[in-house]
Amino acid sequence: MTIPEHDLEAQLAKLSPRLNIGEYVFLTHKGHLPVNVRPLAYFHEWEGESVVLRVEQAETIGLKYGATYAWITLDVHSALESVGLTAAVTGALAKASIPCNVIAAIHHDHLFVPFADRERALKILKELQNQVSE
Repeated sequence: MTIPEHDLEAQLAKLSPRLNIGEYVFLTHKGHLPVNVRPLAYFHEWEGESVVLRVEQAETIGLKYGATYAWITLDVHSALESVGLTAAVTGALAKASIPCNVIAAIHHDHLFVPFADRERALKILKELQNQVSE
């Protein structure tokens, strides 16, 4: 098991953004999802359950969706209590007018950007890493 990184400069130097396969949607869902549907992410909110699903899963069970997103994982193991990583990566993307939804998990941070912007977002994140590594 790796030790979580607390230092922002070290986190950025080890960012290693990785584009995951697939196209994803954010949906709200009331009730239970079919057993064969496993959301990538699930969060209980007062208004209903928020889920992140692959487009194929949403279509299979007949859920309507709007925008689609690409999933980028930051392979650095950042500490949950560290400060500044989310601001640094979303700030870099914001300068390029790329919206970003972040899900922080125990081992990695996961970014969801508009599917059409996935390659541009990945390039920006790699440039951010390279700026710190130089």
